[in-house]
Amino acid sequence: MKTSLQTKLWYTVIYIFLILMVCISIFPVLYIFLSSFKTNQEIMVGGINLLPKEWKLSNYVRAWNLANFSKYTWNSIYMCAFIVVGSIITATIEGYVFSRGTSKFTKFVYSLVMASLFVSVGTLSLYPQLQVTQLLGLDRSLWGVIIIYVFGLNVTQVFLSTSFFNQIPKEIDEAARIDGCSFFRIFRSILFPLTKPLIATIGLISFRASWSEYLMPYIFTLGDQSKWPLVVGVVSLKSMGGESAVSWDLMLAGISISLIPMLVVYLFLNRFFITGLTEGAVKG
Repeated sequence: MKTSLQTKLWYTVIYIFLILMVCISIFPVLYIFLSSFKTNQEIMVGGINLLPKEWKLSNYVRAWNLANFSKYTWNSIYMCAFIVVGSIITATIEGYVFSRGTSKFTKFVYSLVMASLFVSVGTLSLYPQLQVTQLLGLDRSLWGVIIIYVFGLNVTQVFLSTSFFNQIPKEIDEAARIDGCSFFRIFRSILFPLTKPLIATIGLISFRASWSEYLMPYIFTLGDQSKWPLVVGVVSLKSMGGESAVSWDLMLAGISISLIPMLVVYLFLNRFFITGLTEGAVKG
């Protein structure tokens, strides 16, 4: 009886903690959404009122028109589509090579890649990346961002991909090798079709990162505003309201609009994402 009571109390504490964490996580998004219907004056004055005194639907109309959302949304979709497809191809190939490679050099390179997970250079890498894209003539377009994202080192994606392939029995490779399949034929024809959860996980991670990226697309398209992605256009809303103060009402409305594609993509890929994340996080 005592043990049963202790178990119930323990589960109660856990559920209270989880509910608290959910509320803390959701509150910023809820605040942004509800504040997007407020006037700029009401937002800046602040206060404890979460709900707007007067619902201003016109904020969304003004934000859409001022920031040229139709053009910027297309730019973001264009950029993210290439980044997602490219990241899936490069990450799965790297994971397969690191998982199935037997040479000491392969293991050494994988150790270096994993070691870089603990090294953060932040924005210091932006200048050398800009120099590389200048050599390729891609420093004034979104293609520079695409190339860096696709061929740059993304340790998280490599780790998940390698761990996922480690879960696949190597007996499949041996059977395919007996039938005459080469190293990359095994990957292309046999193993890659088994990686739907991994593809969804990498796709969602790369989509979230590229969709919300601000600094790199802004630097690379500084000379041509018509190539701005949506996030850059949203940030520009803070000075488009025609007022001396920052137009938080327009900016929050723009942020709310920009969140919709991410939520839609996550809802469609959620089932595969969870599976790929859990399977790829376990070392085989």
